[in-house]
Amino acid sequence: MAKKERKGDNQKLKMLYLAKIFSEDTDDFHSLTMPQIIEKLSDYGVNADRKTLYLDFEELRHFGMDIIAVKEGRSCYYHLGNRDFELPELKLLVDSVQSAKFITDKKSKELIKKLEALVSKYEGKQLHRQVVIAGRIKSMNESIYYNVDKLHEAIGVDSQIRFKYYQWNVEKEMELRKGGAWYQISPWGLMWDDENYYLVGYDDGDGKIKHYRVDKMLRISVTDDRREGKEPFKAFNMPRYTKSLFGMYGGEEARVTIEAENSMVGVLIDRFGKDIFIVPVDENHFQTVVNVAVSNQFLGWIMALGDGIKIIAPDSVVKQMKAEIKRLSEQYDV
Repeated sequence: MAKKERKGDNQKLKMLYLAKIFSEDTDDFHSLTMPQIIEKLSDYGVNADRKTLYLDFEELRHFGMDIIAVKEGRSCYYHLGNRDFELPELKLLVDSVQSAKFITDKKSKELIKKLEALVSKYEGKQLHRQVVIAGRIKSMNESIYYNVDKLHEAIGVDSQIRFKYYQWNVEKEMELRKGGAWYQISPWGLMWDDENYYLVGYDDGDGKIKHYRVDKMLRISVTDDRREGKEPFKAFNMPRYTKSLFGMYGGEEARVTIEAENSMVGVLIDRFGKDIFIVPVDENHFQTVVNVAVSNQFLGWIMALGDGIKIIAPDSVVKQMKAEIKRLSEQYDV
C-alpha cells in the first residue's frame, strides 16, 4: 500500500506554490531537480513526494504551463519553458517605461518591478540592468495614471471634462493658467508624441480642436454635459495632425514645398513618413510637399538642418522664414 503523503500547513496551496517555484526559480538556463523542488515546497509549508509531483506536473501542463523535463545522467532537471512574454519583449517594454518622460521615476520603478515578475528571478536581474538611463528628465506629476484613466472614462461615457491647467514659472513653481479658471473640453482621443501624453479635445467656446499635455492637467472631473465636436473630430486626421506638428507646438497648417539635397531624403522620410512624394529636380536635389503646422519650431528645425535644405513655397511661409531669420539676426546683433 502506498505511503500517504503527510499534510503540511499550506497543503491546499500546493499547486499555486509549485507554479510559483517554476515561474520564479527556473528558466531555460536554470533548472531544479526533484529533491530541490520538494525542499522548496517544504519551505512554503507544503509536503510532497515524487509520485504525486509527477501527477502535479501533468496537471500544470494541462493547465498550460510549459513544464520541461531534461534527463542528464541519473538525474532529471525540470524548468518552465515558454512564457507569455519572452525576455527580449520585456526588455523592450522596460526600455519604453524607463525612457517615457510622462512616467515618473517612482512609477517607472513600480512598473519595472511588475515586469520583472513575469520572468524568473535570474532573468529579472537582466531587466534590472536595463533600467539606468543617465540624466533622464521625467514627469513630476504622479497623478498622470489617474488622469489617463479619467480621460478614458469620459470618452467612454461620451461626456465633457473639467480641469485646471498649469505651467512652470521662473521660481520653478506650478502656476495655474488662465488665472486658475476651469477648462471645459470635449475629450476625443489621446496621443503620445515626443514621449509625452496629450489629450486631443474639442473646445466648444473657440470651435476648435486643441491638445493638452496630460501631465499638466489637474483635478480632472467628468461632467454631465455631452461631448461636442463630433463632426469636426470625424473629419480630423489624428496621425496627420501629429505628423504636422513640431514639438506639439500649434500653428496654421499649410502644404509646404521643400527642396533639398538628395542626402536629406532620409531625414524627411524619418519625420514625415515613406508616403511623401519625392520629385527629382536635378541629379543632386529633389522636392517634396508636406503638411505642416507652421510654427517657429518648424522653421528652427529647417534651419538646424543646414544649407542643404530650404522652403520654396508657399510665399507666406517663405516670408515667415525670412522674418524669423531677420528677428534672430537683430536679437543677436549680427
